[in-house]
Amino acid sequence: MGVADRDYWKGEVKRTRGGAGSRLTPVVSWLLMLNVAVFFGDMLVFDNFLAGNEVKRGWGTFTIGSGLFEARLWKLVTFQFLHAGIGHLLMNMLGLYFFGPWLERWWGSGRFTAYYLLCGVAGALFYSLLWRLGMFPGVDVNTPLLGASAGVYGVLIGVAVTAPNLRVMLVFPPVELSMRQLALGVMAIAVISVITGWGGNAGGDAGHLGGALLGYLLMRRPALLAWAAGKDADVEIIPPRAFRAPGGPGPTVDTDPRLASEVDRILDKISEHGIHSITQTERKTLDRLSKTRQPPP
Repeated sequence: MGVADRDYWKGEVKRTRGGAGSRLTPVVSWLLMLNVAVFFGDMLVFDNFLAGNEVKRGWGTFTIGSGLFEARLWKLVTFQFLHAGIGHLLMNMLGLYFFGPWLERWWGSGRFTAYYLLCGVAGALFYSLLWRLGMFPGVDVNTPLLGASAGVYGVLIGVAVTAPNLRVMLVFPPVELSMRQLALGVMAIAVISVITGWGGNAGGDAGHLGGALLGYLLMRRPALLAWAAGKDADVEIIPPRAFRAPGGPGPTVDTDPRLASEVDRILDKISEHGIHSITQTERKTLDRLSKTRQPPP
């Protein structure tokens, strides 16, 4: 059971049905604008609509040869803002639009930015690791990797961890799934692609898996991103596994009715205006909630 399955989050789940990102948040807004601006700038300035000349220019896409062997480490970040076509861009930005705001509200803007970019970096490194292990015989050190998919997969996994029972409706096919089912489905497809080469994008799917795996680790160990908290440093992020229904397996949370009511109000405020809108007193209330957790057995 995730954070959104707690009583405190029930209202939020209902409001976000049909789109977890119904209200854009600051970092997600900037990421959307940057990705779109870079895509059209690349197309207009460099006449590079399909990124076909990217390897020759060598400034943005990640390749194992340039990014690692030649130590152009900035490519671990820049490749995340380049896309191979309008469809590639559209799919990634839709995922970020729908799921990014939910996770930014949970992490706070500073930690979310680090989370998203690190998941992208993990995608490139995992792709490189599997290449080194001989998983992609048709791929050489100059094969380019580009796109925001690894970061978006990290976001998808993050929402699935915090809100596994959140319902989402797919555009195609028009099927309603829980976030847990959606995450397991896309991960299964990526694993099959990497192992069998089905779909012709095994390297890209390796990147997806890398982003998802690091995303899961960071969601379970949020203290790893404490250095990126910024203004939210005094608000403790509670690991999703700490939330369980009273009487159920695992840790429980003291549900003092007065505390529950106040936390519900604060969460509504964060949902409406972002985490930076809450006062120091409200931050301390959230911190008090986190300290009521019982340690795992």
